[in-house]
Amino acid sequence: MPAKRTPAAPAARKPAAAARKAFTADYWDDACRHLSRRDRVMKRLIPAFGEARLASRGDAFTTLARSIVGQQISVKAAQSVWDRFAACVGGATTHLAPRNVRALPNDVMRAAGLSARKCEYLLDLAGHFEERRVHVDDWAGMDDEAIIAELVAIRGIGRWTAEMFLIFHLMRPDVMPLDDLGLLKGISVNYFSGEPVSRAEAREVGEAWAPYRSVATWYIWRSLDPLPVEY
Repeated sequence: MPAKRTPAAPAARKPAAAARKAFTADYWDDACRHLSRRDRVMKRLIPAFGEARLASRGDAFTTLARSIVGQQISVKAAQSVWDRFAACVGGATTHLAPRNVRALPNDVMRAAGLSARKCEYLLDLAGHFEERRVHVDDWAGMDDEAIIAELVAIRGIGRWTAEMFLIFHLMRPDVMPLDDLGLLKGISVNYFSGEPVSRAEAREVGEAWAPYRSVATWYIWRSLDPLPVEY
């Protein structure tokens, strides 16, 4: 699974909750067939995880807010802070309203366990969404790099977080997050007998995965941690 701890760590994700509606990628089966034909490692990995697949939950603002809350802290701590923060906003942990976040007094946010910097980041994120400085309704027709450019303009969101958002929320099929330590480790273990790999070597491995590099990345993460997670 993703292992990069800066700017956002896997703490922003948690085990999938069956009670919440999940949206799966309609290209998944085609991707699995393509990858199994093109890549010997994928041919071995894909059957090992049965029907498990990428799923998207929540809404765009809430997903990004979770990524900020989870930065630099453990999964358990992130969940605890998130639950307290969501309770302050109104209790709906899967769909927060930007305007409600902007209305929170700073001391209330700090009391939930958020650092001063994370409070600033969340307020900036809420401002971008409420003032429509991000074009959420246009994302379906925008390419990946254009969406990344919008997201990294928000304080507290870097390229890695934006790429996780593309994979886990928008379910874009061909994202390869070369800054992700988990991906590099998984490629090392599965393709290089545990020897360290460079970004260039990882990129070369990923050429065989296109146009489904997101799917291959997901299976590489699963090879390190079989438990499917959500972002």
